[in-house]
Amino acid sequence: MAILVTGSTGTIGTQVLTFLDGQGGDVRALTRSPEKAQFRAGVTAVKGDLSDIDSVRAALDGISTLFLLAPNAADELTQAMLTLNAAREAGVTGIVYLSVFKGEAYADVPHFASKMTVERMIDAYDLPATILRPAYFIQNDLRQKSALLDGGFYGMPVGAKGVSMVDVRDIGEAAAKELLRREHAGAPLPREIYELVGPDALTGPELAALWSNTLGKPIRYAGDDLEGLEQRLKAFGPAWLAYDMKLMMRRYQENGAVATTADVARLAELLGHPPRSYRDFATAAAAGWAKD
Repeated sequence: MAILVTGSTGTIGTQVLTFLDGQGGDVRALTRSPEKAQFRAGVTAVKGDLSDIDSVRAALDGISTLFLLAPNAADELTQAMLTLNAAREAGVTGIVYLSVFKGEAYADVPHFASKMTVERMIDAYDLPATILRPAYFIQNDLRQKSALLDGGFYGMPVGAKGVSMVDVRDIGEAAAKELLRREHAGAPLPREIYELVGPDALTGPELAALWSNTLGKPIRYAGDDLEGLEQRLKAFGPAWLAYDMKLMMRRYQENGAVATTADVARLAELLGHPPRSYRDFATAAAAGWAKD
């Protein structure tokens, strides 16, 4: 039997494959363009797309454990639910599903609500799944390079409530550990839920101060301008997605996304080490930028 990783060429899928590397077993990676894929030795590229259910059915042949990452697409919910149904029909005995932190609270944010509906299906049909709920990705802030270095400001309007941002390496490592645990179990295991969070809940002003210390120059917080954020995001993607991201940031500003001590401790137990910190990320990023 085998593990199938969806979203295999993206930020998280790449991390999952990295942490599966060297663990043995049959690992397959779903991709629209197998001929262009450059995976590590031992990973088999499989042609498919979650928006094409026939290709999903074909890719699930011989699969025992599935990593399901549905893309930020207008039909994300449909893609995820059809894939789960196909997995049930194919006899998949282990699932690791990438959901979102605070999804149950942010009912007005479309991609959060979509993931919560998928979680409802997992619960309703007692699927043998681990649900991973990551917070905002730390590495998203690599896009702040120009603002920080050239503009002297931190530009993501996360507000003053605090967000427990998570390192994408912790997401990949947690997913790989749960995939391997379910793959090696030989039988379906009970459901588990992990909040994937960082050790610190950081506000916009705190992030600016952290970058000031890291870069050795004054960095200011650019403020809570949500309209400006939406317009900037529309330059890089569809309008619906830009609005969706704006709604998420609005909830960050209104309510925050702060993990509990228990959330952090449970993730540390799964990983076998404390979750990686934003400060460590910033230090490494600054060192890399200095070499450019």
